[in-house]
Amino acid sequence: MSYKERIKQLRETLEYHSRRYYDQDAPEISDYEYDMLQRELRLLEEAHPEEIVPSSPTQHVGGHVSAVFSPVTHEVPLESLQDVFSHQEVEEFDRHLRDQVKEIEYSVEPKVDGLSVALEYRDGVFYRGATRGDGKTGEDVTENLRTIKMIPKVLPEKLTKLIVRGEVYMSKTVFHALNAERELNEEPLFANPRNAAAGSLRQKDSALTEKRKLDIVIFNLQLAEGKTFQTHTETIDYMKSQGFNVIPYLRSGDIEKCKEEIIRLGEERELLPYDMDGAVVKLNNLTQRTMLGSTAKVPRWAVAFKYPPEQKPSKVVDIVVQVGRTGVLTPKAVVEPVRLAGTTVTNATLHNQDFITDKDIRIGDTVIVQKAGEIIPEIVRVEKDKRPEDTKPYHLPDTCPVCGAKVVRDPDGAAMRCTGAECPAQLLRRLQHFTSRDAMDIDGVGPAVLQSLIDAKLVQNPADLYTLTVQDIAQLDRMGLKSAQNAVYAIEQSKQNDLSKLLCALGIRQIGAKAAKVLAQKFGSMEALENATVEELTAVDDIGEITANFLRDWFTSEQSQDLLHRLREAGVNMKSSERMTDNRFAGMTFVLTGTLEKFSRDEAQSLIEARGGKASGSVSKKTTYVVAGEAAGSKLKRANELGIPVLTEEDFLAMLGAETPDTQTAEAAKETDDGQMSLL
Repeated sequence: MSYKERIKQLRETLEYHSRRYYDQDAPEISDYEYDMLQRELRLLEEAHPEEIVPSSPTQHVGGHVSAVFSPVTHEVPLESLQDVFSHQEVEEFDRHLRDQVKEIEYSVEPKVDGLSVALEYRDGVFYRGATRGDGKTGEDVTENLRTIKMIPKVLPEKLTKLIVRGEVYMSKTVFHALNAERELNEEPLFANPRNAAAGSLRQKDSALTEKRKLDIVIFNLQLAEGKTFQTHTETIDYMKSQGFNVIPYLRSGDIEKCKEEIIRLGEERELLPYDMDGAVVKLNNLTQRTMLGSTAKVPRWAVAFKYPPEQKPSKVVDIVVQVGRTGVLTPKAVVEPVRLAGTTVTNATLHNQDFITDKDIRIGDTVIVQKAGEIIPEIVRVEKDKRPEDTKPYHLPDTCPVCGAKVVRDPDGAAMRCTGAECPAQLLRRLQHFTSRDAMDIDGVGPAVLQSLIDAKLVQNPADLYTLTVQDIAQLDRMGLKSAQNAVYAIEQSKQNDLSKLLCALGIRQIGAKAAKVLAQKFGSMEALENATVEELTAVDDIGEITANFLRDWFTSEQSQDLLHRLREAGVNMKSSERMTDNRFAGMTFVLTGTLEKFSRDEAQSLIEARGGKASGSVSKKTTYVVAGEAAGSKLKRANELGIPVLTEEDFLAMLGAETPDTQTAEAAKETDDGQMSLL
């Protein structure tokens, strides 16, 4: 490959990963890998300067401005920094400055791994905040920044205009708690605190940002009208006096002391509340900075020392398997203790079976271990030339190591999952789902109460909820007698729920509220559903072979049968009041538009589905009928364009056999999921 082809390839690769990192907050490679690609491109461009173009990733900041937020032009650009990766390069930076500047003094600071923002104050009051974006134009995230408690809203000194630059971050403690919550809710986990912080700050809803408990550290004074400073560290001290949480720094005129500080920060970065991906060496004198200026992308008076991922050999002593709250089996390598990034590592994540197989990791292997993102230890490679002769390939168990239930592989991923309906490792998540609104809808029994019940060993599976007494719940922390009475009443009332609610509550894979309702209407009882074959299940609309097999596997499990037996004994309803009365609408899709006089949205949907039909919110070529009420909108126009038959409310009544919804149907309709059909 020629150097021109390699430059083109590197630029395309870097632009792709830059979008993943800055704009989508979803990186696919580590920061170190990205830095190495950019370093290679920079060196190639330096060797062939005729190939440098303004659009190159080496010539501009990586971020872009999202259309979700209003653009903000930075009065003072938010520049990037030149990365260096060795102490030799730090020395070269020092020599280069000393050729141009006398009496040098530096500031050495930790480089916080977060999202860079500019905060603007007018007359001492917080006015606006924006992301870095491409360095010249950022995104207005003022309302989200207002939720960060560490940002002062009013300053002691009322300067006409003050702009400071900081790094928004998520503390390691908050990050781990957030990922634990997301795992419980079966949501994708954040890769690292930086991405969690960036995703949280760029939310449309500032209330969600506030829940994420973001923090900020201020590291630069961009503009201060009416004030002058001689050095950068003076500005840091001034910003601290105004109530900002500022970056710690070391002043030194000796580059050797700067290098010592870089080493110290690297050794102690595990103790910091935030992730740190480097150390910044800055020229302290502001006049000298102005004289040196900047390139198209970076200032000439500063560099960012990037710590290489520390790698050390160790031996895999054992492989253990943990079961997460969603039932996913996660293998972990137990390794001989090794010191990495300031902490002693005794285990490393193995992710899943595919990861183990691809790297061919075995018990007894000598492996190279590093910390990924300075947080999670991982195995980089196996030293196969040191492998003992008696090692065997490792495979995850076929049964759950916690409850003994069958383990299955996700059809759409690499995860292996326990199928046990009573698995202790999944208990809290299962109880939360069981009591949720779409499921048994039990008020007054939230996550905190459920955790207290588990801790008190009062509940070991969902059926145990129906054995609880007022006294049981009243003895829990922060639960009074009235709250306990309300909770027991809600639990008792849930016994009368329709079969569809119970089916949803059981947590069978791919059986949500909609699928549960369709199955309940089709089969009418839990017993009939238990005895249904895969062929009978797949004959139901929206139930494919994979879902049908999930159902069959669940019903044939001993744990599932035990749970159903206990629920029956407790008096939980196992029949549907929404049983399909006939199949007259089988294979038909209805869309409702406008206002109907005799039906609510949920009532109309319930009547259609009870007769084998489907209700949709949009008109397409697959639509059978559009039912148009008063003030019908764009859906009626779309139906006419496609030649879809349009029914009046009277026509719809005639198709129903002149029936109107009775009380029972109306009550059932109230329990359907809002938003499944639009009446516009």
